[in-house]
Amino acid sequence: MTRRNLLTAAAAVPLARGLARAADAKKQIKITGLETDVLRLPPSPFEGDAIHDFGTASGRVVCRLLTDAGITGWASSGFGMIEGGPRVVATILHEEVKPVLMGQDPAFPKKIQNDLWHALEYQGMQGLTQFAASVVDIAVWDILGKAAGLPVYKMLGAARDRMPVYAMCGWYRQHDEDHSQYKARIHDVLDRGYRAFKVKVGRYSLDDDVERIEVGRKTAGKDIRIMVDANQAFSRPEALRRGRAYQELGCFWYEEPLPPWDHEGYAELAAALDMRIAGGENEYGKRPFMDLMMKKGVDVVQPDNRRGGGPTEWMEIGAISDGFGLELASHGGGAVNLNMLCAIPNAIYMEVEGSEKTVNGDLVAREVPGMSSEVSKETIAKYKVA
Repeated sequence: MTRRNLLTAAAAVPLARGLARAADAKKQIKITGLETDVLRLPPSPFEGDAIHDFGTASGRVVCRLLTDAGITGWASSGFGMIEGGPRVVATILHEEVKPVLMGQDPAFPKKIQNDLWHALEYQGMQGLTQFAASVVDIAVWDILGKAAGLPVYKMLGAARDRMPVYAMCGWYRQHDEDHSQYKARIHDVLDRGYRAFKVKVGRYSLDDDVERIEVGRKTAGKDIRIMVDANQAFSRPEALRRGRAYQELGCFWYEEPLPPWDHEGYAELAAALDMRIAGGENEYGKRPFMDLMMKKGVDVVQPDNRRGGGPTEWMEIGAISDGFGLELASHGGGAVNLNMLCAIPNAIYMEVEGSEKTVNGDLVAREVPGMSSEVSKETIAKYKVA
C-alpha cells in the first residue's frame, strides 16, 4: 500500500464510523422499560439557611429508561430534607409515568412532555409530579446524546463549552460563632480557583447578616463576587430594608428574598433596588417564570432541574428570559445543569458546593455522549433502600 493509499484509508475510518452512527441515529428507538432505585444517604454535618435545616434526612431516586437499541438513559433527583420524597417520586414514575412512556421514541421529547402533561394534569403538574416528569426528560436527553455520540450541550446547540461557577459555601453552621469554619471554607474554594461565592442570610438579625457579609469580604478580598440568599425569609418591608444594606455592601445579587408566589412583591423590590434580584428555584415550569418576568420581578432567572423541568423546559425558560434581556443562573450544579447552561447564551453562573477545581473560575463540560448523569453501581449498592 502506498503512503497516499494509507492516508486515504486512515481518513476513511472516522468518516465511516460517523456515517454509520448517523444511519443508526435515523432508526427509530423505542423506550421499553423504566427502572428505579431509591437511595438513603448517610447524615452529613449540619448546614442551614434562613428557613431550612439540612444534614439528617437525605436521599435520591435514580431512574433508568431502557430502549430497544440497548441505550439506557439515566437521571436522578435529590432530596435534602424530605425523607419520603424519593419513594413518592419512584411510585409516580412506575404507576403514572411508565405507561405513558412505553413504546415512545425518545427523539420526540416535546411530544413525551405533552403526553405526560395530559396524563398527569389531574393530580397537578407541580410538586413531586413535576420532579418525576423532569427526571424523565433528563433521561430522554441522555438517550439522545448517547445515540448521537454527543454530549447533550452540543445536541441542544452549544453556546460555550464551560461555565462560570460560584461556590455555595456561606451556610449557617453549628459552633461557628467565630466564623472559623466559614472562613476556612472560603479559603478552600479560593484555592480551587473560584471567583465568586454565596452567603446565606436572614436566619437572624440584619446585624448578623452584615457581619457575615463583611467577614466574607475581608476573607476573600475585594475582587471576589459575593451573592446573598435569603431563601424566602422576609416580608416585603423587611426584604427592602435588608436589601438596601446588602446593596450598600456591594453584593452581586440578592436571591429569593420573598416567597415564590409573591411576584408583585418581587416587582416592587426590583424597582426599589439597584442590585440584581435573583429568583425562580421554586417555580414549576416556564409559565410561572413567564409571569415573573412580565412583572419585572427578577434580573437573574434561576431554574431548578427538578422543579423548572428538564432540558426541554429549560431551553424555553432560557429563550424567554433572553427575550426579556435577563440573565440566567442555575439553582444547583452537576453535569446535568452544566449541559443545559452551556446551551443557554444568557446564562452567567452555575451554583456548586465548591469541591471541584475550576479553570479560571469555570467548569469545563465533559466531552462524553449523553448527560453524564449515571449513578455508579457502587453508590447504588451502598445506599439502596431494600
